[in-house]
Amino acid sequence: MPQAHSATIDRLFSAAVELLGERGYAGATIDDIVERAGIAKGTVYYHFRSKSELVSALLDDGLRRLAASFRSEIEGAQGGAAALRALVHAELAYIERYQAFAKLVMSEMWHADRDWRDSLGTLREEYVGVFAGALSRGIAEGAFRADLDVQTTASTVFGMIATAALDWLAFDREAALDVVERRLAPLVMGAVKA
Repeated sequence: MPQAHSATIDRLFSAAVELLGERGYAGATIDDIVERAGIAKGTVYYHFRSKSELVSALLDDGLRRLAASFRSEIEGAQGGAAALRALVHAELAYIERYQAFAKLVMSEMWHADRDWRDSLGTLREEYVGVFAGALSRGIAEGAFRADLDVQTTASTVFGMIATAALDWLAFDREAALDVVERRLAPLVMGAVKA
């Protein structure tokens, strides 16, 4: 995508995320999205053939950013345990910062009939793969249980953090991120500790 279009696409994605989070896929129209973004309707169709293609690109962009934030967070971590603790922080921080996007992803994961289901699966492998890498590292170092199924554990830990984050943001908004992290990290680490 050309750089000149990035600000417009960012506004479009931001408006789409908000509306899709508020109304769901069926309840948000292209007209609603362009009105909120303050752009011409033709701009959407210049970049995307349909609402489905727009949402697919939106999910792809956001989940790639999530995976990149995970990789960045664990860069230089001294061992698998430090990497996993860093991932707890990274996921909580990402969900706090991009709440509407997190809500959209969580709701769309349940829809097996959407055009972007395969893309979500591929991207899931990418961001859950960062967790799997930290777990594998911890197992190799003897810090984590050797009997862990790495893929299942990685997916479970990711989901555990996402669920805790959504609960925090819905019911305990006064708690600071570091407080939530201190509550959650012992549960995550206890589940995998050797």
